Amino acid sequence: MSNFQEKVTFIWDLADLLRGSYKRNEYQKVILPFTVLKRFDSVLEYSKKDVLETYNKYKDTIENLDPVLSSVAVDKNDNELGFYNYSKYDFKSLIEDPEHIEENLMHYLDSFSPNIQDIFDNFYIKNHIARLSKANLLFLLVKKFSESKLDLHPDKVSNHEMGTIFEELIRKFSEQSNEEAGEHFTPRDVVKLMTNLIFSENGVHLQEKNLIKKIYDPACGTGGMLTSCKNFISELNDSVDVVLYGQEVNEEIYAICKADMLIKGENSENIKGPSSTLSDDQLPDDWFDFMISNPPYGRKWEQDKEAVQKEAEKGFDGRFGAGLPRINDGQLLFLEHMLSKMKEDEKSRIAVITNGSPLFTGDAGSGESNIRRWIIENDFLEAIIGLPDQLFYNTGIRTYIWVLTNEKPRKRVGKVQLVDASNKYVKMRKSLGNKRHQLSDEDIEDILDLYNEFDENDVIKVFDNEDFGYTKVTVERPLQLNYEVTEERLENLYAVNAFSKLASSKSKDPETKLKEEKKGKQLQDEIIKSLRKIDQHYKNWDEFEKRIKKALKEFQLPPAFIKNIIMALSEHDETADYVTDAKGNKKPDGKLRDTEKIPLKEDIEEYFQKEVLPYYPDAWMDPKKDKIGYEINFTQYFYKYEPPRPLEEIERDINKVTAEIQELIKEDLDET
Repeated sequence: MSNFQEKVTFIWDLADLLRGSYKRNEYQKVILPFTVLKRFDSVLEYSKKDVLETYNKYKDTIENLDPVLSSVAVDKNDNELGFYNYSKYDFKSLIEDPEHIEENLMHYLDSFSPNIQDIFDNFYIKNHIARLSKANLLFLLVKKFSESKLDLHPDKVSNHEMGTIFEELIRKFSEQSNEEAGEHFTPRDVVKLMTNLIFSENGVHLQEKNLIKKIYDPACGTGGMLTSCKNFISELNDSVDVVLYGQEVNEEIYAICKADMLIKGENSENIKGPSSTLSDDQLPDDWFDFMISNPPYGRKWEQDKEAVQKEAEKGFDGRFGAGLPRINDGQLLFLEHMLSKMKEDEKSRIAVITNGSPLFTGDAGSGESNIRRWIIENDFLEAIIGLPDQLFYNTGIRTYIWVLTNEKPRKRVGKVQLVDASNKYVKMRKSLGNKRHQLSDEDIEDILDLYNEFDENDVIKVFDNEDFGYTKVTVERPLQLNYEVTEERLENLYAVNAFSKLASSKSKDPETKLKEEKKGKQLQDEIIKSLRKIDQHYKNWDEFEKRIKKALKEFQLPPAFIKNIIMALSEHDETADYVTDAKGNKKPDGKLRDTEKIPLKEDIEEYFQKEVLPYYPDAWMDPKKDKIGYEINFTQYFYKYEPPRPLEEIERDINKVTAEIQELIKEDLDET
């Protein structure tokens, strides 16, 4: 069984053993860690005897055996493996003692080096061993994994081949449990496109010899994006030393990713977790050449709130100096985090995929808008590619790839390219959850061509950075009111807080409470009775205020109370006098207050003269309330007007459908 696909099929079929004891979406919780365990067992076989001898020799005399055993655990070329196991057991000997297999397997796991125990602890493999033993499946599963047909020895299966086997298993299990798959596994077609985009401008530079390139994914999931990036560079120039870094919050997914890296011969210590990147950056002193990620869409960052806000207080000495988005979506926080990880004196490039929310959610002055402003004004944003819908397993929504860099090519400086690739897909013969569309190799090539063209057409738009910015100005209109005491307007008084409180009581004593409320109600009635004596219609605030004060003089009401009564008895009237302050300035009417979004490239005063004053001659702007905002209304830029169908055509269709319905009814009646 040398063919890797046959090995994948063999391991995949082992999941059938779990049927009945496990749900389908739980199969990977057993099969993946046991596959990892089998591979580690096979890799350690070469030096197992030496490790055992060393352990038994020094276990009572050396307190920290880790470096000693690590130096002895080597491959046939004397290269250190980076992990070890000092148990006498292996897969072969475990099945020789069926009655004690649970106990022996636990001992075997406890004898691994700390870095491997970390992986299996996050797999919760001991819980599953106990569960399998209880279901009488443990011995059978270990025996199946011990069959010669599944020989995972490094002489038979290289690190690259084993990595491919494991990656294929991850993919198959992710697709099977498509409800949760999109959380941690990005479809290969999307990863391929993102990988090509991130290296699009660096192909020439990656041809040099003896390069070291660091690649990072802050929400690395199972590590598929990192692996894709390394494979891309290796195919381009296998002399490049590619170092992969990542962090993952989910315990099991972290274990899968770390195991995958070890299996492929990578430094698994660069995979951090399980913890949230937003609140616990475990690579605080690292900066990267390339970053790629698919952070969670629309997920609250409430659990990270305290740490994120504390770091935001540092300004740009921290990761979140540009601002904080609303609590229900942390996608822009991941963008800020990744931008903070760019190298200062060298070129860094980022490809990150989001839903539509980070493009336009948030008004001027909001956290989201301020983050977009910082990104665009610093010329980090190179392009945004709008993808087709239904590309992901767990959601059918449209998604967007952001391409960012701290060193744009000359033709892109000060520009942002938008690419509408929403029609670049093929329909899948069989859907996987919400994934009904996929990007073919031809689609990916077409999208890359569009990105590289940089010339405008129906699906490519190129904008200046400032085109996405606007000033949100506040337009005020004067307060003009008429005043009159009518039964309808008197009812408004009960909505005035100070007036309604007159008939309430804070007393906890029922009798006192009743008395105070009754007294307050009498006071309300007396105020209304006094107001009813005013029978004139007014259009001037000062005149009406004098009349009100005179009518209510005996009640000795405070000025604020009087003002609230006047407002309750007033209505907007464009023929009335302007209400002014003590200096004679017109007071604004809050109900008529409006805002205008004026593009940054337009003169605010000219816009106001042209677009506002012709309709509201007495309006004015309040410059103190001006706010700068940025938004990317992607769909608006590619909108194409489609005229409605002619009424005659719609009528014909209705008549046709009506006739068909009548014919069906007639047939049913004839049959009965």
